Amino acid sequence: MFKRFRAFWIANNRTLFELIHRMNGEGSPIDAVTVANELRKEGVFDQIGGIAQIERLIDSAPVVAHADYYATVVAEKHTLRKIIGTAVSAMEKCYNPDRGVELILSETEQDVLSISAGKRDETPDFDDALQYTFGKIDHLFSRRDGLSGLSTGFKNIDDKLFGMRNAEMIVLAARPSMGKTSLAMNICENIALGTDVGCKSDLRPRVPVGIFSCEMSVDALITRMLCSRAKVELQKVMNGLEKKADANRRLTNAVSEYMKAPIFIDDTGGLDVMDLRARARRMKKRHNIGFLMIDYLQLLNSRSYSAQGRQLETSHISANIKSMAKELDIPVMVLSQLSRKPEDEKDGRPRISHLRDSGSIEQDADVVMMLWRPSYYQKKKAGDTTPPDNSAKLDIGKNRNGAVGVANLTFESRYTQFYDAAPDIAAKDDEE
Repeated sequence: MFKRFRAFWIANNRTLFELIHRMNGEGSPIDAVTVANELRKEGVFDQIGGIAQIERLIDSAPVVAHADYYATVVAEKHTLRKIIGTAVSAMEKCYNPDRGVELILSETEQDVLSISAGKRDETPDFDDALQYTFGKIDHLFSRRDGLSGLSTGFKNIDDKLFGMRNAEMIVLAARPSMGKTSLAMNICENIALGTDVGCKSDLRPRVPVGIFSCEMSVDALITRMLCSRAKVELQKVMNGLEKKADANRRLTNAVSEYMKAPIFIDDTGGLDVMDLRARARRMKKRHNIGFLMIDYLQLLNSRSYSAQGRQLETSHISANIKSMAKELDIPVMVLSQLSRKPEDEKDGRPRISHLRDSGSIEQDADVVMMLWRPSYYQKKKAGDTTPPDNSAKLDIGKNRNGAVGVANLTFESRYTQFYDAAPDIAAKDDEE
């Protein structure tokens, strides 16, 4: 990502290589005389040892054809020094009584994986960072979908988010039974299959998706996914009331579609947040996941902070999820519970302040989305026994790099499937 002049152990060699690299980029001729002149202009000619040092370096590598081999040696020695540094750091941590075993294991694993992944371990030069960022902006101009990140597969949501960007922590919050797991899974399916909601043809490249399901088992999650995709009512399947022949045909088609989907599920319950980070790193390394979903935050724990109260523990979990998103450089969606306060509102509309356990979730998140179904509360309070309609709203209350507002959706509860609201319905809701 950035130039790596720091691979040189000897500072003078690093200075010399940086200068030659710059001269090459400018198209200047490179030989002992021109390099010496540039060193004099920079005021470091005597510092590196003068013309004698330049000639000595030239004589020590007489065969230009072996330049790739020499570069490999420099890179390998740099990697070995990083491994030594990591080992020494791990040893020092082991003698620190204030650091827990799980934390040391997680940090050491992160350091080792960072070495193997070739990640930078020092602050990049500003000009390198500037060129890299400009390259990303230039790439956005070539996109025709108006997005700067991963599409959710829902047009009404993408119109607000402009895509889910790498390194972002995205919080999807709701009260129980509002459908937050269903919506999150719909988004995961769209990303993994490269489709928009309700569309079965590939519109985009398939992106590997990682899922940490702390609440539901893999079996329960896949059953829900298949029934949703096949348009088979889950309750009828469980009760044996669905027509077997028709259901089998639909489910078989759904299985064939999902066989192509790069989805990886970990349903380990009661995960410590440091353990989750370690598992996510391995998932990223093995499967190159481009999106991660966690269901849900309140089911995670932190051994290091468990004795300090739930609020501090949740703050630590939230901060680690944000750090993980930056470390993996992918969008991370984490589901969260809301407090009971939305039930005191007339239409059940939630607020960011209703996030459960800690205000740190709001601070750490790049995007906060709150899902609710107005008719669910309206009919409940009025004592109406008729089923609530299928309208749903996703209130984007915080969006660090985009717009806030409400995305209108519809929810088919029998299939646990969300859709974009029809344009006329969405317009009417916006006016209200």
